[in-house]
Amino acid sequence: MTLKNNVILTHDDINNKIRRIAYQIYESNIDENEIIIAGIASNGIVFAKKLKDMIETISKIKPILCEVHIDKKHPRNEIKTSIPASNYINKSLVLVDDVLNSGSTLIYGVKHFLEVPLKQFKTAVLVNRNHKKYPVKADFKGISLSTSLHEQVNVILEGRTFGAYLD
Repeated sequence: MTLKNNVILTHDDINNKIRRIAYQIYESNIDENEIIIAGIASNGIVFAKKLKDMIETISKIKPILCEVHIDKKHPRNEIKTSIPASNYINKSLVLVDDVLNSGSTLIYGVKHFLEVPLKQFKTAVLVNRNHKKYPVKADFKGISLSTSLHEQVNVILEGRTFGAYLD
């Protein structure tokens, strides 16, 4: 089978999910002037940029983009962000990734941001795989998908046509 036969989300589906999640983020932050959109490198930051652009389109909230670098194979290693922690103290923050697999990347990302006081903390993923090893959930998700542990979800968010595929 080719990837084309295993399409989970088409280009249009993903754009619709981005719009819906952006509205959900806006609704939960309606009284905020600015929010931090923290995207996990590499695909999470691409998804976060798309959410940021949509939030700017639909609201007056100023989204501030933050790139989060986590070693996905060793998530307990030092986590680095593109903006200093002082920039997100007492702010509303949304941690963004493309796929929630076991939950390890997201939970260590959550742990990192909990080192400082936040006004509100939410998580967003495009695909939630329902195979979590850790007690972490996505507050905003594009789609929930029950897959086997041997299957892999690949998300392509750059280029002229993007989509999500099951291998």
